[in-house]
Amino acid sequence: MTVFRCGAAVLPGGISGPVDISCDGGVITSIGPAGSGPLAMKATDEVLPGLVMPGFADAHSHAFHRGLRGRTHGGPAGRRGEHVSGEREARSRGSFWTWRDAMYALSDRLDPDTLHELALATYVEMVCAGYTAVGEFHYLHHAPGGRRYAEPNAMGLALAAAAELAGIGLTLLDVVYLAGGFDIPVSPAQQRFSDGTAENWANRVAELPAELRVGVAIHSVRAVPVRDLAAVAQAAGPRVLHVHLSEQPAENEAALAATGRTPTQLLSDAGALTDRTAAVHATHLTPGDIDLLGAARCAVVICPTTEADLADGLPAAGALAAAGARMTLGGDQHVIVDPFAQARGLEYGERLVTGVRGTFQPADLVLAATLGSHRAIGSRGGQLSVGAPADFVAVRTDSARTAGADPAQLVMCASAADVAVVVIGGRVRARDGVHETWGEPGVLLARVIEGAWAK
Repeated sequence: MTVFRCGAAVLPGGISGPVDISCDGGVITSIGPAGSGPLAMKATDEVLPGLVMPGFADAHSHAFHRGLRGRTHGGPAGRRGEHVSGEREARSRGSFWTWRDAMYALSDRLDPDTLHELALATYVEMVCAGYTAVGEFHYLHHAPGGRRYAEPNAMGLALAAAAELAGIGLTLLDVVYLAGGFDIPVSPAQQRFSDGTAENWANRVAELPAELRVGVAIHSVRAVPVRDLAAVAQAAGPRVLHVHLSEQPAENEAALAATGRTPTQLLSDAGALTDRTAAVHATHLTPGDIDLLGAARCAVVICPTTEADLADGLPAAGALAAAGARMTLGGDQHVIVDPFAQARGLEYGERLVTGVRGTFQPADLVLAATLGSHRAIGSRGGQLSVGAPADFVAVRTDSARTAGADPAQLVMCASAADVAVVVIGGRVRARDGVHETWGEPGVLLARVIEGAWAK
């Protein structure tokens, strides 16, 4: 048994005074006033500074996108110093669609080994920032050109191995990706994402090891033919089902032109909207779409820093929550790895749209970043209670950012730099931004990313 002493902790009933949290076998076995009860005779193993919070979950990750950070602004992604034509430089500016070209360029450089290295470095960075679980939206399945690896799930298994080494809980959200648009075949750059048919995809997913936590994902209604949506939804069974939804107006326009229905209506008609569904982005919705998501009690995964970086727009988060949808958060392309920035971004987006502060209170933001995001990926974490996974973080309350703050409002001013200790499965995994096994994540990231682009 390991005992952690906390000066204050975010418990289901609110912020506590000093408490001891005991852990055994990777789960919390008791929580009680510091130095009392059955723990009174047990020496404290670790004194945690500041405010102890449940571990955060990233409900929407593309780990390999971490290799794009700082390489897509005002010049094409690639080697530093590489000369490019004016036309290529012009294409690197502009929109989500031109950013996507850079993403394709990076994906073509990755194989199971390099994906493993990049994912490991990314997950180490996430652990040091306070994330204890991640939902990996995984569509990079095959070799360039669509050639199958000898192990059909080599890329997914590379991600799983990286997560295990980093110590982060993984939900592998295996993506079905069959088309380049409505009645458009996949492009050469997309061939490695596709299994060809929904049946082939389902058969490959069935071969994933039983010990992995696996979810199902529809890349988007652009990438899965309408005739296959119901089959994929049915294949999900009791597992979580994620889908990119209405991230861009062009997706809505294409859906309406091809089917006369919005993407949300297509999913609803296919039986794909349930309380196990997580709609990612959900940025450009009609009032009817919002009602459908709310009535189904879907989770909505808002990715504030990515949506800002890609100029996607601002989702109607307040209206979605009012309709009954559950707010959760994702880092997506990891343009920044900071659970506090993602949480604040949810509220800040509403402020920019409505001119009103407080659509989401600080406690709402913490809930979205912890329990809500864990539940969206099928994780049991996200709260400090007996029987829950022993996953929690200690956040400094005396830094230049947090000093003087009301602990109940710490989410509005803290950053990943304030995460002092990260405990996963009852074991300390990171201290002050340094991973206990892998050290300073920046060193690891620099080597891996430079290596990926140099290929």
